[in-house]
Amino acid sequence: MNPKLSLAIGIICISFSPILVKLADASPIVCAFYRIFFAWIFLLPYCLYKKNLKMERKNIILALIGGVVFASDIAVWNLSLKLISATVSTLLANLAPVWVGLLSYLLFKKKSGSLFWIGTAIAIAGMVVLVGISNLLHLQFNIGIVLAVAASLLYSIYILITKDILKRISTIPFMFYNMLAACVFLLMLCGIFGNGLLHFNIKTWGCFAVMGIICQLMGWITINYAISHLESTKVALTLLSQTVIAGLLAVLILNESLELKEIIGSVIVLAGIALTFLKPREIKVL
Repeated sequence: MNPKLSLAIGIICISFSPILVKLADASPIVCAFYRIFFAWIFLLPYCLYKKNLKMERKNIILALIGGVVFASDIAVWNLSLKLISATVSTLLANLAPVWVGLLSYLLFKKKSGSLFWIGTAIAIAGMVVLVGISNLLHLQFNIGIVLAVAASLLYSIYILITKDILKRISTIPFMFYNMLAACVFLLMLCGIFGNGLLHFNIKTWGCFAVMGIICQLMGWITINYAISHLESTKVALTLLSQTVIAGLLAVLILNESLELKEIIGSVIVLAGIALTFLKPREIKVL
């Protein structure tokens, strides 16, 4: 599959996640656990049949570490939602492209290119318009802000770890070990926070299953495939469009309405993302 098409499919799949979390009658961390658990359960028979789980110990360890980082990102972001508004938390959590660009330069001396930084600035400006400038002007510093920024940093670290390991191994076995570690970690968090894992209604179990199959399994198999072929900075920036797509899905599924500022902000975000893909090769910093 064309990596750009694969990335687009993956982003559409993961964009259903916040909708399903709203529909599910369960805590955000429990939703995160079952999202990964159901995906892992569905992937297990395929991996056992293909017998493709043998890898070098180094690659297995990196995949497990990536799983813990991914699970931490979900958990930290969900905790921030309890302390600050969802709009501000979403804006701060989507600073991942900036972190990816900075870490790529600091750790690997890789310049992201002038178009990437221009596109990033435009996309972040669009996010500010989308969530509302007034929400930022009345922002009061608290631990929720720290958690949201930490989530964006964890997201960027996951992308960089994934990029490195997927150069050497295929996506499916990586996903197996990655989600196994994420499941164990989130299960521990559920125990720490005292979240019950049973006694949900049929609708909630259905949301868990769809989150696992569509959002996690299909979504991240296609995204990880794209990461292995595209620049990590561009993938991180393109993932910003998840917020835009999720907003459109909320209109269609939850009957929510979009304000003019949200429409304008979404267009600006997409324009910034599109700018980074104008040329197939990385543009050197002028």
